[in-house]
Order: sequence, then C-alpha cells, then structure tokens
Amino acid sequence: MKRVLLKLSGEALAGEKKTGFDEATCIGVADQVKKLADDGIQVAIVTGGGNFWRGRTSETIDRTKADQIGMLATVMNCIYVSDIFRHVGMKTEVFTPFVCGSFTSLFSKDAAVAALEEGKVIFFAGGTGHPYFSTDTGAVLRAIEIEADAMLLAKAIDGIYDSDPKVNPAAVKYDEVSIQEVIDKKLAAVDLTASILCLENKMPMLVFGLGEENSIVETMSGNFTGTKVTV
Repeated sequence: MKRVLLKLSGEALAGEKKTGFDEATCIGVADQVKKLADDGIQVAIVTGGGNFWRGRTSETIDRTKADQIGMLATVMNCIYVSDIFRHVGMKTEVFTPFVCGSFTSLFSKDAAVAALEEGKVIFFAGGTGHPYFSTDTGAVLRAIEIEADAMLLAKAIDGIYDSDPKVNPAAVKYDEVSIQEVIDKKLAAVDLTASILCLENKMPMLVFGLGEENSIVETMSGNFTGTKVTV
C-alpha cells in the first residue's frame, strides 16, 4: 500500500486516563507513523473527539451545536497530535473543511494530495464540517477523496466483535468480515453512513487496537491481529 488513512479514536489517544491526552500514547503513535513515512508510505490521519466531548449523550443541548463542539474537539486533537509528530521529526499539515484562522489550512483534495506527495503527514480535522456526520463518515469520505488504498482504524478495542466485548465477555472477534455483513448485522465497526460509503466506493478497512504493541507498523507489515473488513 502506498497511501493510507489512519483513523485514531479520541479515547485511544487518551490512554488509560480516558480523557484529554496521554502524551506517551501519542508519542508512541508518532514513532510508528514515522517508520511508515520513512518507508515511503503516505499517511493521512483523522482523529475522533471522544476524549473531549460526547455531545450526543446530552438530553439538553441541540444536536447541531453538540456536533459543532465535537468538530472543534477534533481540531484540538489534530493540532496537538500533529505537533507531537513534528517533535519526532515529521513535517505535518492540518486541514479543516472550514476556516480556522491561521491554525489550519482549508481542505481541498489537490492541496491534501500535494502535501502527501511532499512527504508530509496530513491531518483532517473538523469532520465533514456539517452536523449529523460522525468522524467515521468524515474519515471514509477523506480516504475516498485522496484515493487511499485502505483505511486503518485504530480503536480502543482490538477488532470487530459479534457483540460489545465491554458488555459481553463471551463476545467473539472476527478475523475477517465483509462490509455488507457489517451493515447487515449492525456490527458498529463504523457507523452506517460510513459503512455504506465504504461499500459503494470499495474502501477496505483494517480494524485493530491502538493499545496493542507496535500495532500500526505490524498492521502495515502484514502481521495483522485485528479484523479485516473486505469489500
């Protein structure tokens, strides 16, 4: 694979603290991505915002406003993580679908692809820029736009299960599953909109646990222990 989009869950970035940033975790991610970049692999990254904000659980705040706060949470995540990446020796650029002053660059496919080809690791913050679309959907959309070879989903759990392993200790993990089965069985690897985008645009996914040792590099080198989602 020459070009991939890596989706990092906000919770995974928070490590065991479950909120905010765990710097050691972020540095570990940066070190792994640097190995990929040094091997000539182009990497784009989307982060979730769950380490700061879970607005959809609120019964009082308007959904549109809750999603806007979530978008800003992902901007904070991308600014922080991109600077950690710079600390370990990579060039980075953060793109948003809306103007954020001088903090970020306004997204266009041409600008994003040009940055990748310059050797930068790029970050897509702010989701799609619209409410009612998750960061999963934003990640798949950007992966399709930049013509990524695959999406890597680094989560707080180590793959896709037939039920929630946090609730059901007997949950069984899939080694491989089709995106159609993910949709039909509502397996929640990504949300339904993102799943349908993957299906229609033949975007494969590799789902794995960020907490597993060297998991990003291992996934790209073929030593994969998560769940492969086929199209």
